[in-house]
Amino acid sequence: MANETSSEYANAISNLIESVGKLGQMQVDLVNSGIKSATSVFEPLSKTSIELAGNVVNAVNQVLQNVSSAIAPKK
Repeated sequence: MANETSSEYANAISNLIESVGKLGQMQVDLVNSGIKSATSVFEPLSKTSIELAGNVVNAVNQVLQNVSSAIAPKK
């Protein structure tokens, strides 16, 4: 009888530890999934932002060239 009780406790503790381990693994998987999702969202946004910044710099450069050519004395 004592062996059955200790065996039941051992099984219960084993099941509890297994459940805690599974919950921990699920949390790690959830965090990894969130990081992958965030990366897949921000990657195109960062690429677009870089392209937009480059286009703005080119536009400003063209404006400055036009202003310079308008101000420069003509021969």
